[in-house]
Amino acid sequence: MINGLRSNMSKIRETLSRWEGKYYKQKIQKTAKCCGANLYCGGKSFVTSNTELGMNVNFNGMSIFGNGKIMIGNNFHSGPGCQIISSFHNYDTDDAIPYGNQYIHKDVTIGDNVWLGNNVIILGGVEIGEGAIIQAGSVVCKNIPAYAIAGGHPAVPFKTRDIEHYEKLKKEKKFH
Repeated sequence: MINGLRSNMSKIRETLSRWEGKYYKQKIQKTAKCCGANLYCGGKSFVTSNTELGMNVNFNGMSIFGNGKIMIGNNFHSGPGCQIISSFHNYDTDDAIPYGNQYIHKDVTIGDNVWLGNNVIILGGVEIGEGAIIQAGSVVCKNIPAYAIAGGHPAVPFKTRDIEHYEKLKKEKKFH
């Protein structure tokens, strides 16, 4: 009997997960400025009307906030709990402290074939180059070059991908 209950609960969770993915996929497609083919949502995900998505974008829990322009390339993957924040309170020249009601908006550009681990935060004004990998839990507040593997708070490159192998797979169109 307990095994039957576990089996039923597993089926219910699977059904809810599929429904949730379809719901967020449709919501993103309606909200984003443009959205390429094969969008996948494996978790609660939100974008803004200033978001442009390439093809084969995979969100497993992405929240995008702010009024800066967000451009995400093809074959992008994110782990759960990721955020892109493109607007900040103006704390320097506004009319109140700790901050006023004015915002500063900064764009974010993410190249093709970028992979974000779980709980990565990307701040406005950042560009992440093609093929970069960002380690789980990192905060990206400076540009990350193409093919870099970066991590930390703030995220810094600590390794480079095998570019020859990367280009071989890219030429063979072997995308996940």
